[in-house]
Amino acid sequence: MSQMITAELVDLHLDLAADSKEAAARTLAERMAGLGRVTDLDGFLVDVAAREAQMPTGLDGGIGIPHCRSAHVTEPTLAFGRSAAGIDFGAPDGPADLIFLIAAPAGADDAHLSILSSLARQLMDAEFTAALRAATTAGEAAALIAGEEAAPEPQAEEAPEPEAQPHETEPFRIVAVTSCPTGIAHTYMAAESLERAGRAEGVEIAVETQGSSGFTRLDPAVVAAADGVIFAHDVPVRDKERFAGKPTVDVGVKAGVNRPAELIAEVRDKADRGEITEPGGTRPSPVEATGEPGEGYGTKLRKWLMSGVSYMVPFVAAGGLLIALGFAIGGYKVSDAPLVMDHFLWTDSGSWAALLFQVGGVAFKFLVPVLAGYIAYGMADRPGLVPGFVGGAIALDIKAGFLGGLAAGLIAGAVVMAIQKARIPASLRGIMPVVVIPLISSAVVGFLMFLVIGEPISKLQSALTSWLNGLSGANVIVLGVILGLMMCFDLGGPLNKVAYTFAIGGLADGGDGSFKVMAAVMAAGMVPPLAMALATTVRGRLFTRTERENGKAAWVLGASFVTEGAIPFAAADPLRVIPSAMAGGAVTGALSMAFGCTLRAPHGGIFVVPLIGNAFLYLLAIAAGTAVSAGLVILLKGLRKQQPGSSRNTAPAPAGEKVTVAA
Repeated sequence: MSQMITAELVDLHLDLAADSKEAAARTLAERMAGLGRVTDLDGFLVDVAAREAQMPTGLDGGIGIPHCRSAHVTEPTLAFGRSAAGIDFGAPDGPADLIFLIAAPAGADDAHLSILSSLARQLMDAEFTAALRAATTAGEAAALIAGEEAAPEPQAEEAPEPEAQPHETEPFRIVAVTSCPTGIAHTYMAAESLERAGRAEGVEIAVETQGSSGFTRLDPAVVAAADGVIFAHDVPVRDKERFAGKPTVDVGVKAGVNRPAELIAEVRDKADRGEITEPGGTRPSPVEATGEPGEGYGTKLRKWLMSGVSYMVPFVAAGGLLIALGFAIGGYKVSDAPLVMDHFLWTDSGSWAALLFQVGGVAFKFLVPVLAGYIAYGMADRPGLVPGFVGGAIALDIKAGFLGGLAAGLIAGAVVMAIQKARIPASLRGIMPVVVIPLISSAVVGFLMFLVIGEPISKLQSALTSWLNGLSGANVIVLGVILGLMMCFDLGGPLNKVAYTFAIGGLADGGDGSFKVMAAVMAAGMVPPLAMALATTVRGRLFTRTERENGKAAWVLGASFVTEGAIPFAAADPLRVIPSAMAGGAVTGALSMAFGCTLRAPHGGIFVVPLIGNAFLYLLAIAAGTAVSAGLVILLKGLRKQQPGSSRNTAPAPAGEKVTVAA
């Protein structure tokens, strides 16, 4: 541990440089980069933010533990910061004053991850955290964390012997599994919390931590002898069937950290009532779940559709870019080239272009089946995959296209969910997942797609394609405005993905109108990060130091069609940033349509400029939208700065301090 943290990695006055979790992570990460332990500061912070988006890393007791595994980390490293004002990391009890940034290399070995897990367990010790709050120097805090100056051992009170009960001669036995998306911190903190609560409650508890370094299965004899099971997990529990047939409490990993005694009491109550859990009867983890009980149907539907889109996107990127490269090298006649298995010349660029085009075409054929299959998976888990893929393939055969895939996925998921609710004889349960459900659901989906809804959807898809190809004049511009607004409203969120998926669906069907839609969507998606980058460059004093740093990265993100690059700005000031981004996106979408720009690749950014029809006008549309967004955000922030009645806005701010007041 002593090699992981040094005094240079400690900031006891973090609140002087950071007032948000993003700023805190950057400040601590800069210390890591200064020691050469982080090679790409912005890349590492993107990984930290991605982990934070999965689940907030704030814990009860004033602790924040942002952490991730990253290819930009050279060795396992800890940085520690203390904030007197507190920084919000999403904990239920309020801001955190103790912040640990944990950085693990992408290929960290078991020993290093064990050290990280030991810190996670230490954080459950009140005396350890109290000593950190009392530390007066960076060296003292680093030594305390490293174990060179150990905190006083807590004097654990002996748990009173439970009074013997007539019906219970042995202690209650619990087995538990803990896991979190990263498998570094929450996994081990939940285990420590459950073990402590178990000792206090006088129960025997054995915990299996399914962390990043793998896991060691609990002894089957221990599992067999257990009276109850606790799952505290945010990723799927591996080999979950080992625990079937026992009273089970299934919660998120944070519940294991924050309320272990309640979980123990709950599993004991279930055991007293004789309530057991059948195989597959536990709650899906957040990684698996796409529709939680209590959510509205609209929310569930959006999550199901997003599940399909998220799995489809890699096929879109691979297939679409290969097709576009084939066109770029071989021209538009490459689509008429003979099959490369029959005719291929190693020295002929046309043959290589045909190879790229044909491989991309094969990948593109998976779009609709993958979309349908994973929509069904989002609804019904693995049993939905077979009927979903079958329905998606049928949608291709009957030329129902993208809309047919959507319908097939929803139908397949609904059919499987209906079958799963039926009462099944015990003798058939073993063959349900591999024989009965795939057989019945595929037959039902096939019947509906071929004979009931397939033809109407096919006609609707054809009409939509014809409408796009026939658009002209003002209609084209209006469509560009709408697509631009959608791309920039939630910056990579559901509405953004709806516009993106609409464009991809048209691209798969072909036609000049579809290529124009793809160009407009991609151009508008580049505007928000580029606009924020431009604004921070032109009027940096209107932005915080952290935002100015983010602005530098936003140039690259915008140029790469990563709309999410504007999220840090929108999160800090949504009422000014989001409307400004939408205005610029609408301008870009309208101009791209009006200029007749086309794009055959399902991606944007500087990488596809050679594949764009009317490339100069396309870049002009992006530049115009970027200028509009940047100008608006500067104007709105400048107006706020000039508002009277606030002393904070009347004097120049020192370097690195905010000059604006959040809305």
